[in-house]
Amino acid sequence: MLRLVASRLLSAIPVLLTVMLIAFFLMRMVPGDPTMVLGGLDATQQERDEMRRTLGLDQPLPVQLGRWMIGLAHGDLGRSILLGQDVASTAAERLPVTFSIALFSFAITVTFGVFAGVVAALRQNTWVDQLLMTLAVLGVSLPNFWLALVLIVLFSVDLGWLPTGGYVPFMTDPLQWLRAATLPALSLALVQVGLLARVTRSSMLDVLRQDYVRTARAKGLSAFKVVFKHALTNTLIPVVTITGHLFSLLLGGSIVIETVFSIPGFGLLLGSAILGRDYPVIQSGLLIYAVMLVLLNIVLDLIYAKLDPRIGYDASN
Repeated sequence: MLRLVASRLLSAIPVLLTVMLIAFFLMRMVPGDPTMVLGGLDATQQERDEMRRTLGLDQPLPVQLGRWMIGLAHGDLGRSILLGQDVASTAAERLPVTFSIALFSFAITVTFGVFAGVVAALRQNTWVDQLLMTLAVLGVSLPNFWLALVLIVLFSVDLGWLPTGGYVPFMTDPLQWLRAATLPALSLALVQVGLLARVTRSSMLDVLRQDYVRTARAKGLSAFKVVFKHALTNTLIPVVTITGHLFSLLLGGSIVIETVFSIPGFGLLLGSAILGRDYPVIQSGLLIYAVMLVLLNIVLDLIYAKLDPRIGYDASN
């Protein structure tokens, strides 16, 4: 197992280096820089040039890149240009907020997605199957920001059941956290439930056609044991694959959803940084996302090996 983890970490190094280069050069290819935000419309060209010298933006790009990479090597993610705060400390404050919403949304996605997929497979070609798959296609087709606005109008404006935005930490008040997190989590989850349901249905149908499932039925095992002990267990590997992908989408979708609901998470921080050309936050933020996805893939590899011993812990796999 340690060899597998070490191999995956080593193979992730070129990926992270590529992300670093893309994160550094991407925003610098876009017209404008942070001085447009800091100086406002009334700033003179001389004032902008002075701000660029103060921020080190007048240096050649290779020099700026080298300074950033040296800082990363010492554990320094830089300092936000707009907020004037250390990026590492700001990220440490914001990431738990984003993770709490993402994990809540992930729990909703897995619960309803797997359940809908299993039910659709067991009721193949019936009205139940057709209804669930129609809803799944509809869910996949809906943009999460549009769905978020619809949920706000329905549950916040019309019914008044849930707040339109804001955030309360779970440790401060679990009930208020649940009320504040429900609409953002649903906005992220409902779009992903359909995809997971379709994958689960397809995988379950393949397993139900296998010989060992027919043998289990021929032995007189109950439908519950056949489905949940034999079929569902062997359905989980492709399901785990797609759930890992969905969790990465949930993290990425937090930029839009946190902006819509004014949630002070890492997604809102990164979205504001992109609009304000806050280079240190953008660079380090994208790198943090990349590191999280690398760690997620390693965890998925370990889960695969646990679900299917044939995969094993061979680092060459």
